Amino acid sequence: MPESVPELPVHRPIGAVAAPLDGHDRVMTQPIVSVDAFTDAPFGGNPAAVCILGETRDAGWMQRVAREMNLSETAFLTARQAQEDGFELRWFTPNQEVDLCGHATLASAHVLWETGRLAGDETARFHTRSGLLTAARRGAWIELDFPATPDQAVDAPAGLGDALGVQPLYVGQSRFDYLVELADESAVRAVRPDFHRLRAFPARGVMVTSPGDEPGVDFVSRYFAPAFGIDEDPVTGSTHCCLGPFWSRRLNKQTFIARQVSERGGTLKVTLDAERVRLGGQAVTVLRGELLA
Repeated sequence: MPESVPELPVHRPIGAVAAPLDGHDRVMTQPIVSVDAFTDAPFGGNPAAVCILGETRDAGWMQRVAREMNLSETAFLTARQAQEDGFELRWFTPNQEVDLCGHATLASAHVLWETGRLAGDETARFHTRSGLLTAARRGAWIELDFPATPDQAVDAPAGLGDALGVQPLYVGQSRFDYLVELADESAVRAVRPDFHRLRAFPARGVMVTSPGDEPGVDFVSRYFAPAFGIDEDPVTGSTHCCLGPFWSRRLNKQTFIARQVSERGGTLKVTLDAERVRLGGQAVTVLRGELLA
């Protein structure tokens, strides 16, 4: 007897009703897109998942999706009733919701333009836990308008230098993070944190920074947030809301080219504008799929 041939799956358009999963009720599929942000090439920068919701979903479900994606951030977009009023935007790490995320906002704007949900000349408007954020196209780049989160000088918490394996030149604290200044780029690249010890500090994470060695790069940084499920974030837009004001004091300028020197790496344009910071970056879509749960 010939072996039976398995049925091929039937393609469904995005938004179609999916078959039941394990005896559960039928569910509505919705698009989910993986985007590499703050890079112009796939597999660089910082990956974010962007989930465009047809209806509001609860935070517990969003957290489970973010855990499933297992990226530093998963963004959830819901159109507001008045389309011209933009989108609700929330960000989740694998273990909790966060108040501000740059790379997943960049990725979200990129997806809205790429899918035609916004025209190319429209400004993306996001209503978030950090207020209204916007994104606009600037040629091949996307520019985010974010609130500045400047640091204040503090005494280094006991054990912070040891946890990073460094001797800080300066320690500051912003609304979210500790900022640690090091002597040069080689010192930043050489940091090997003890992530278990870093989890104990009362902050979202720790950024380390120095002047850049490469011509045309004003400063470099790395960012560690193990308490939020992210040992090292590849490229972090929100930390540059603090790094921009910090390096403005050091270098007496308002516009910078910044490089985050993680293994994946990424480049940002940073411009101070009063109490706001404009963050420029590029983005590349690497995967499109359907969320069935």
